[in-house]
Amino acid sequence: MKKFCFLIFALLYSYSVYSIVQPKVFKFSVAGAPTTLDPVQSATKYSNIVVTAIFDTLYEYKYLKRPYELKPSLAKGLPKISKDGLVYKFELKKGAYFTDDPAFKGGEGREVVAADVVYSLKRHFDPKTRPQGTWLWQGRIVGLDAWKKAGSNYDKEVAGLKTTGRYTLEVKLVKPYPQFLYTMGMGFAAVLAREVVEKYGKEITIHPVGSGPWKLKSFNTKKAVLVRNPKYRTEYMDLEGFDSKIHGEYGIKGLKGKTVPIVNMVEVNFMKQIAARWNSFTKGSEIQNTALPPEQLKNVVESKNPFRLKPKYQKNYHAILSPEFGFVYMNLNMDDPEIGYNKDPKRNTRNKNLRCAIIKSFNWKQRIKRFYHGIGEAYPGVIPEGIDGYDATLSRQSVTQDIKGAKKLLKMAGWNKVNLPVLKYHSVSSIKGKQFYEQFRGGLLKIGYPRNKIKYKVYATFGDYNRAVKNRKAMLISMGWRLDYPDSENVLQLYYGPNGSPGSNSANYNNPEYNRLYKLSSTMNPSTKRTELYKKMNKILIDDCVTIAGFSRTGIQMWHKSTRMFPVDNVLGNYFKYVDVR
Repeated sequence: MKKFCFLIFALLYSYSVYSIVQPKVFKFSVAGAPTTLDPVQSATKYSNIVVTAIFDTLYEYKYLKRPYELKPSLAKGLPKISKDGLVYKFELKKGAYFTDDPAFKGGEGREVVAADVVYSLKRHFDPKTRPQGTWLWQGRIVGLDAWKKAGSNYDKEVAGLKTTGRYTLEVKLVKPYPQFLYTMGMGFAAVLAREVVEKYGKEITIHPVGSGPWKLKSFNTKKAVLVRNPKYRTEYMDLEGFDSKIHGEYGIKGLKGKTVPIVNMVEVNFMKQIAARWNSFTKGSEIQNTALPPEQLKNVVESKNPFRLKPKYQKNYHAILSPEFGFVYMNLNMDDPEIGYNKDPKRNTRNKNLRCAIIKSFNWKQRIKRFYHGIGEAYPGVIPEGIDGYDATLSRQSVTQDIKGAKKLLKMAGWNKVNLPVLKYHSVSSIKGKQFYEQFRGGLLKIGYPRNKIKYKVYATFGDYNRAVKNRKAMLISMGWRLDYPDSENVLQLYYGPNGSPGSNSANYNNPEYNRLYKLSSTMNPSTKRTELYKKMNKILIDDCVTIAGFSRTGIQMWHKSTRMFPVDNVLGNYFKYVDVR
């Protein structure tokens, strides 16, 4: 009997010890896989999620604060900025270390210093790295473009990028760039060690070594496994921005003051098929978060307004409506003389009427109902709600289908079934792409557009589609834009003349007054005057009928109640360090 009791005691003791030391694992899922983990190439959301977990940036965004607000990360505090807005002086925190790696002397990760920030920014101007973030600083930092032109020699100094001490850095700008600080919180601004890059060369894309909260344990096409960085500096959970009405039910309040990261490991599961994500999520033992598949909406959601899950799902899951920090839109290529700029002044006027009629034929309500859960409303122009420049007072005519008004515009301009130009709708090959086209064509047919003059131009891959856009060959261009930082400048630059294709201005819009206002506002600090300029530019785009815009898609994010977090990333980048699993 004594032996039996001792055995029972031993089993119970070993189980309790196992429970105590059992690591906490957050099983995260995302709809795509990174193609690289090199920060200079982290242009996709999927790469950025992992990159911002492994690497440090000078700044990051406060987890719960809205509107979005930066806070120091690798930096000790906010920079000292000269009165003319041209010189930024940064000081780094002491005691931040790269994770251990054979690239370092003795295999022990060294301290992060100001020279690492300079090196990392230089990499964006080295063609050999195939950088994708150059546009953020091109023409902005004194001497950096010239450094590239001279051969990108890392041993050569850049006049506008200098270390003034082991932990201090000075950046000189060519002209004021109020958004500069935002760029230093992006994944593109992640800080690397030169010796790591030189040791691994091209292999750096799969062998990232940073000083962030996580280090990479393994990485393949299905999953990235991150483990807590034992050398990460001491940091505590900050609940600035906590609102009990928004965050109260998710258990986040109980995380205040905890050392971050909270969990021991993160599994980032790359699951492109949303149905597969849903199946894994509902098993209960696999992934702990997902976006709700559209086909499950009726089964899972009891009410859209107010938003509420059905009782059987409320028991195990949290869910929120999650508007994207960006928008979807369709540009009309102004470089195409059939609908855009034409040498004939009279045809120019007629083309504007045609574009406006096309916009009036579009049915946003139908598009949202069919493809976006029926949640949310389209808004005039390209500035989403929640950022400086959004104007709730704008007329909604540009996002309201008006068949009668469209027909009137065509008639006024002398358009008829015989002389109307052929319209070409460009899209990547997919079922949804074809459905989008059919819905778009339906509106045009209602205004009398001949069926045989509405063509569907399909591409096998996004790369093929994107090449057509960059080469100005696409006529009607469906796009999506995710804001890089919370400033309307980031969307208004999409229509700045000098940014025409192959740049970000796929509409190839080139309005002198718009360009003037953009240049004027681009060097201004936040102010009432700048806000008014933003609103004026947005109104110009609406009046010129350049784009069918805009709508910010609202997804439904779900997560297990055993997981404490607030899964709205948007511009945040990595938020894994603020997650707890019970």
